[in-house]
Amino acid sequence: MLSRRKATANISRGLCLSNPALTQPLTSQLLALLRACGSTKCVLQIYAQMLVNAIDKSNFILLKLIDLRHLDLASRFFHQIEHPNSYAFNVMIRGLTTTWERFDLAVRLYYQMRELGVKPDNFTYPFVFKSCASLSALEHGRVAHSGVFRGGFEGDGHVSNSLITMYSSCGMLGDARKMFDEISVRDLVSWNSIISGCSKLGFAEEAVCLFWEMGEAGFRPDEMTLVSVLRACGELGDLRFGEWIRKFVDENEMELKFNTYIGSALIHMYSKCGDLTSARRTFDEMEKKDVVLWNAMITGYAQNGASDEAISLFCEMRRTSVEPSGITLIGALSSCASIGALELGQWIETYASRKGLLRDVYVATALIDMYAKCGSLSEALRIFEQMSQKSEASWNAMISAFAFHGKVMEALSLFERMLNDRHHIPPDDITLVAVLSACVHAGLVDEGLRLYHLMTSSFGLVPKIEHHSCIVDLLARAGRIYEAWDFVEQMPEKPDAVVLGALLGACQKMKVTEISERVTELLIGMEPSNSGNYVISSKMYAKEKRWKESASMWMLMRRRGVVKTPGCSWIEIDGKLEEFRAGDALGFETLKVFLLLNEEMRAQGYIPKVDRHLGEL
Repeated sequence: MLSRRKATANISRGLCLSNPALTQPLTSQLLALLRACGSTKCVLQIYAQMLVNAIDKSNFILLKLIDLRHLDLASRFFHQIEHPNSYAFNVMIRGLTTTWERFDLAVRLYYQMRELGVKPDNFTYPFVFKSCASLSALEHGRVAHSGVFRGGFEGDGHVSNSLITMYSSCGMLGDARKMFDEISVRDLVSWNSIISGCSKLGFAEEAVCLFWEMGEAGFRPDEMTLVSVLRACGELGDLRFGEWIRKFVDENEMELKFNTYIGSALIHMYSKCGDLTSARRTFDEMEKKDVVLWNAMITGYAQNGASDEAISLFCEMRRTSVEPSGITLIGALSSCASIGALELGQWIETYASRKGLLRDVYVATALIDMYAKCGSLSEALRIFEQMSQKSEASWNAMISAFAFHGKVMEALSLFERMLNDRHHIPPDDITLVAVLSACVHAGLVDEGLRLYHLMTSSFGLVPKIEHHSCIVDLLARAGRIYEAWDFVEQMPEKPDAVVLGALLGACQKMKVTEISERVTELLIGMEPSNSGNYVISSKMYAKEKRWKESASMWMLMRRRGVVKTPGCSWIEIDGKLEEFRAGDALGFETLKVFLLLNEEMRAQGYIPKVDRHLGEL
């Protein structure tokens, strides 16, 4: 093989040989140089020599341009090929799918291939199906599937496996399972494809059953299998099976401390099962922590309500060389929203803007939610209006923000704007909960009932317990207690604690003892450990001077060992969160915070109401 320098020198001198006996050696030399080539300029020089010497190796040139990841040049070169064969189409479709992830162009090129009369083969379809899967383009996938039958490739393992993945990615698990069942000779990829599909689509039990069937069929699980099954374990809350997989990983020396995919899947599983201690232990054991691992642990904390830990870990991540991704920011923003860490949320917005992550609709939506829950409604609206693309969740977050802040007319107006938006994003269950909540806050009974009835007739939605709860609350707050109770009795499903709690609170306010006693009996039977149900009932009896019944509720609490939950609040000072609970001892740090707040309130013209002993400080 010629060295790159010597071969390039030969090309630059313009080798043009007329002796046919020397053509083959030159072809070999040019192909050898092409394999060693590292720039598009060099490729084009080699191609020029091929043209001069009438050497047709266009497919090799195309393959090299794809290897160099030059999309524009590769596309132009492909379209200049006068009669591209199936190999050229396959190479280009594969490049568009795997190298550049331009799945739309890959599908378009497949149709062009058929129009030109070039027959797709078993090397074409796997990449076409992968593109359809990534685009969730079910109809295009079905068209390609019919081509598989016409071409007689239904028995090809690679084609069948890619079909399973395509149907699963498009939400058609029944079709995916049918493809799997029709495979006469299954391999590990076949099992992984169907198990992954079941796991991703929420059929966790079926994924676990297939895992055991796979073992009985004599297949040993690999990394992809374990990641899919761990996801299923998390959805099922099956910690015992998840621990079995952890033991399998250790016993088979799969080097967990280096395998971030299995590591992040284990963290996800433990978090879903509520075992944050094991999740953090797994995280700490990993020697190489990439962004996937950090995201898994931060998200695990956030989803389990451990907001302080999530924020602490996010701050620790900032001190490393790993850059936060959009998923990282979403987890951190969720935690900021939970405990009102506005300053950190503002820092995250600045970082997201600098990194171009504000274009991520999910990050922007998380920012809307964070600002709204931290009391900055104007900032939430600013983010919303700046979004060039709004998702269903974005509209829901902003409508919910207006409703939460009592801006009822703004919430209803934004809902109408959503219905008339040119992108035609239909409302979902969460949207209706938000607008019904707005009606509850404003006492708009007729409007709330109208929207409730429109759910089925106009929006094609089936009311759920959350919507029923809003209607009960709406009627109860309007003083229509008996109408609210009738609604509860006519609900298609049993009322939950939220519905009954809303009604009980209204009964207390309106002093409707008859309904209150029925609701209390249901609530205590449903939530025997919830101190709030006993307290509300006791207070209502006390207001009516029914002291015996009032005392009996407290006695029932003590007999059942129910303890009243203390109030809790947070405050952020200089970027640090301070937590206070009712009944806590008054320590030095608490006094220091109190004095700081006392001074700030007085500076702004407020006179704080303080305890006599604190007033003497």
